[in-house]
Amino acid sequence: MIKQRKIELLAPAKNLECGMEAINHGADAVYIGAPKFGARAAAVNSLEDIEALVNYAHLYNVRIYVTVNTVLKEEELKETEEMIHALHRVGVDALIVQDMGITKLNLPPIPLHASTQMDNRTPERVKFLSEAGFKQVVLARELSLREIAKIHQTCPDVPLEVFVHGALCVSYSGQCYVSQACFGRSANRGECAQFCRLPFSMVDADGKVIIKEKHLLSLKDLNQSDELEQLLDAGASSLKIEGRLKDVSYVKNVTAAYRQKLDAILARRPEYVRASSGKSRFTFTPQLDKSFSRGFTHYFLHGRDNGVHSFDTPKSLGEEMGTMKEARGNYITVAGVKSFNNGDGVCYIDEQGRLQGFRINRVEANKLFPQEMPKIKPRTPLYRNYDQEFEKLLSHKSAERKISISVRLTENESGFSLSLTDEDGNNAILALAREKELARTPQTENLRSQLLKLGNTPFEAQEVEIEFADNWFLPASVLADLRRQAVEKLLSVRTTNYQQEVAVWKPTTHAYPQTALTYLGNVMNTRAASFYQEHGVQQIAPAYEKEPVKDAVLMFCKHCLRYSMGWCPIHQRVRSPYREPYYLLSNDGKRFRLEFDCKNCQMKVKTE
Repeated sequence: MIKQRKIELLAPAKNLECGMEAINHGADAVYIGAPKFGARAAAVNSLEDIEALVNYAHLYNVRIYVTVNTVLKEEELKETEEMIHALHRVGVDALIVQDMGITKLNLPPIPLHASTQMDNRTPERVKFLSEAGFKQVVLARELSLREIAKIHQTCPDVPLEVFVHGALCVSYSGQCYVSQACFGRSANRGECAQFCRLPFSMVDADGKVIIKEKHLLSLKDLNQSDELEQLLDAGASSLKIEGRLKDVSYVKNVTAAYRQKLDAILARRPEYVRASSGKSRFTFTPQLDKSFSRGFTHYFLHGRDNGVHSFDTPKSLGEEMGTMKEARGNYITVAGVKSFNNGDGVCYIDEQGRLQGFRINRVEANKLFPQEMPKIKPRTPLYRNYDQEFEKLLSHKSAERKISISVRLTENESGFSLSLTDEDGNNAILALAREKELARTPQTENLRSQLLKLGNTPFEAQEVEIEFADNWFLPASVLADLRRQAVEKLLSVRTTNYQQEVAVWKPTTHAYPQTALTYLGNVMNTRAASFYQEHGVQQIAPAYEKEPVKDAVLMFCKHCLRYSMGWCPIHQRVRSPYREPYYLLSNDGKRFRLEFDCKNCQMKVKTE
């Protein structure tokens, strides 16, 4: 017998609408910000909206995870504890957390997932978290397939959550302090100032300019849509789409695209099964490059790659459409295989390496009539970063999700019975006491047609059986009312039978992989310190947000500018023409020193 593993497509939601559309478009789980203390301070949600999302999700056996993944101040712990109890009461399935102080609170029996903010990149770290009671671990985005597989082999029973799509932080998550140092806005407190998307000049030790005013820390967006099967084989069981600040059209398009990709794999691989119920149908063709992206990368999934960065712009490029051919009067002609629409947004990189754009008023074949004529050279690549027709499609209802049921209408001694059984084995039976009367015309097809009318319910009938001893007559209104009551009963049965995971937190004392923690441990409160002490940590420094450290490394990056320039002594074996150390200069005059840790294949960013 094949051992099966449940596979979860995990979609983001900045609000209730996005969450419901993620479910409609095929998500098996949705993560959403708590009323407070989430790592996206701009994406918080009321308890009432979270409860509404939970109720909708559980109809489809979709799970709702709430992010409480910031480090917490001492005075916030009590409020956090009260909020967690409230989230548990409304049926939330798990919390995604960063602060170990949460484990020392008086918790309800709700599962905890270890946020990527915990910097989960080694088997030892994941094993420790599992033994401490965490039910799922979100891995660092920088890991390769080989590294994921090694973690899975070491911890085969730990569900591993991996990012498959969306924006990338250039520093390891949870290990970035530059926003706090420069702007007083902590990434670990949900207030990242997007330092890595700013322009910088890179200079050498003699002040020579190596590269001028480029977005040297800005990365392309992750896209693992063609790598999903390899990720599953490596041990991933939850495939996570980034985007808790993205709009609803992004959530619809990206979730639908990954749903289709994943379903194709599940159809071929019986050892992998879907984690929720129902089938989504779309009124559009999902296309990932029509949603926000800075260009796509596999990041380090297959090892180091020089195509991870987006130096020219931190903004969305979108879909590559062709090249500019020539400009004439009030229009430009385009050489390309894709057609533009009236109202489309077009962008390109100019001769100075800056992103420029224009809006199309009118399209005639390969002629574009812009609102304002751009200054653009022939053979310049053109991108569409706003597709008017596609966005119009997504602004309307673009998917519906239906749970398969079988319907059986039979007779009994006192009348009739209607039985509904859904794809998960839930069953609702309703009896109708009614005197039998023969019909004048054949009734089977008419009865079947009435029973198929499930309308706006979450159900669709895959099969309808009518088992009568004779050609009995049932008025359409009577059958419709019986069907409606049976549907309501089945919905109630599904709600009652929903399997919510219970996790009682038990204190543990197994050894933490380190005996000393620097500011990198992100210990903000006494409860977190107590947790680490109980697990053998003898020296605990406070979080950087609590006590800034002089000459601290502010960013730890797998992305390496020396490698990007072609001067890596390990991989490229090319000598740089410039003298180290190198520095990044920001437009506001700040200066940052770059250090290259070749042993750990990292670039470190420090204040000068």
